[in-house]
Amino acid sequence: MSETAQVSSLPLPPMQYVTLFNEENLKRGRTPRPPPPITDNYSMFGNPYNTDDAVIRPLESQNIRRLYPNNYDHRRELKKLNHSITASFLDLVDICIRNPESETRATKIDDLTLLFIHMHHLVNEFRPHQARETLRVMLEQQKRQRLEIAERFRRHFDKAWELVQQAVNSIPEPTESNSKLLIDIERVQPSEGNPSNQTSDDGCTEEDRVMCQIIDSL
Repeated sequence: MSETAQVSSLPLPPMQYVTLFNEENLKRGRTPRPPPPITDNYSMFGNPYNTDDAVIRPLESQNIRRLYPNNYDHRRELKKLNHSITASFLDLVDICIRNPESETRATKIDDLTLLFIHMHHLVNEFRPHQARETLRVMLEQQKRQRLEIAERFRRHFDKAWELVQQAVNSIPEPTESNSKLLIDIERVQPSEGNPSNQTSDDGCTEEDRVMCQIIDSL
């Protein structure tokens, strides 16, 4: 018997997709192209969907009987559904104890399924509000982080400015005695054709003679 080839209907794991984006494939242009956008119908978790459908489809479009009116309070209806689910579950337990083979058991299971579908639908209607609140919290967090960074930068800037001012203020003012210590560069620099290390007849260099004159003037 020949082995049957097993072909998975699911996409490859993410890591096998990521490894295709290596340097060699990038240089040769062999990286996988992004999937084309969906323009008509698609299937998700085995259920057909259309791109024109609303994010939260009404129960009537799914052929589900509505148990609450069109104008309703979410919190109130969720509480009523919660009580109905509890009562239906207790009825189902009682049926399973008294007569497990009764047809009422299947009817009660269908009622529980319908109640859970309605509760799930009401919870999903809070998703847009949840998304907006999540975005608001993220923006507030980013704003708070930026303000903290700006405040730290301002403190560091003020500290650096204070240190610079202290360093500038610590520089002494020039006086007459300090000006005498300034060396005339033109006198120190050797003239053309006379190297700096050249000594005179008395064995003293020009730099030594200039330094002696400065010391004598003090």
